[in-house]
Amino acid sequence: MMNYYERAVELKEETIAHRRYLHENAEVGLYMPIAQKYVLDQLKSFGIDAKPCGHGVTATLGKGNGKVLLLRADMDALPMCEESGEPFACTSGNAAHACGHDFHAAMLLTAAKMLKESEDEIEGTVKFMFQPAEETFEGGKDMLENGILENPTVDAALAFHVGPGKMPVGLIMYNNSSTMMYSVDGFRINVQGKGSHGAYPQAGIDPINIGVHIHLALQELIARECDPTQSCVLTIGKFNAGAAGNIIPDTAVLEGTIRTNNAEARELLVRRMKEVSVKTAEVYGGSAEVEILGECPPLTCDPKLTTDCVSYIRELQIPGFMEYPGITASASEDFALISTKVPSCFMYLSAGFLDERGDYSAHNPKVRFNEDVCPIGAASYAQCAVRWLAENK
Repeated sequence: MMNYYERAVELKEETIAHRRYLHENAEVGLYMPIAQKYVLDQLKSFGIDAKPCGHGVTATLGKGNGKVLLLRADMDALPMCEESGEPFACTSGNAAHACGHDFHAAMLLTAAKMLKESEDEIEGTVKFMFQPAEETFEGGKDMLENGILENPTVDAALAFHVGPGKMPVGLIMYNNSSTMMYSVDGFRINVQGKGSHGAYPQAGIDPINIGVHIHLALQELIARECDPTQSCVLTIGKFNAGAAGNIIPDTAVLEGTIRTNNAEARELLVRRMKEVSVKTAEVYGGSAEVEILGECPPLTCDPKLTTDCVSYIRELQIPGFMEYPGITASASEDFALISTKVPSCFMYLSAGFLDERGDYSAHNPKVRFNEDVCPIGAASYAQCAVRWLAENK
């Protein structure tokens, strides 16, 4: 069997080149023509017959029989300006790979190349999923609706996510016993008021005032209505209204997310968020409509698949290898949509630094990631695929 870590080290610069191309040409959301074309072209250059799947890319290799393992990598960026200082930083001003999805796609590309080189060793079928729009919780749904789990039918799925911060490279984080990542319900509250001159507020209905009171009221849902033994987070991350300091506008818009690791708490928070928003607006003479922008369940990994994948990665004898089991994160991940359909494993790979380069977390415009993780991720994808298929004929 190929030593996938040694081969991944040989291909490290190639993996970094993939990562930097995607990073410099960052794209947001479902429509990612640059990344989609790049992935298609690279896979075809490896001799792999790849094709679009929804707004993403898929391909298969192997013997075409036996079990099917899906390897997934997201590849979208965040709608923000990058301030990392990296020479390959995206300069568009409206997209930045501040979550590391460029790494995921790059590592899976290298894994695909290695698996094609050792295709005779694959006792089953490997299916690839290069996904857009994870950050907006649209990409997984898009590819599911376009048959990513069908033709051939997927039996299990695996995904990795890199993590920045002050952590050493070689650390893997997983959960084979409980909920790993929270659910998420994204929402938009459209507040309708009545515009007026700022000097005559009595002639209008101030949607900014209504929005402020909605924001404050929603915080009380966490403080007074949620069971304190459960994990619940409600965040308003966007509040837009008005264009001038002396004009009361007609409308205001708030956008946010609800996250929890408990199904009952999730139902309560989503329902009460809608009720509180509408009723608060009415109290102040306006109205509010609530849109649900995206929904994603909690991510729970299959215990056996996760335990097995950790054991396969141990076999690679990665320098500095360390395990961190039982991790739980309040962030959300739309790989959960896959995990509700087939047994799935999701793991974090540290891409951090122990010096000042590790000062910033994901989603920060200054975040930086350690490219030494590239061969670890690529090798882990390939190793887990070959070993799991061999053990699950």
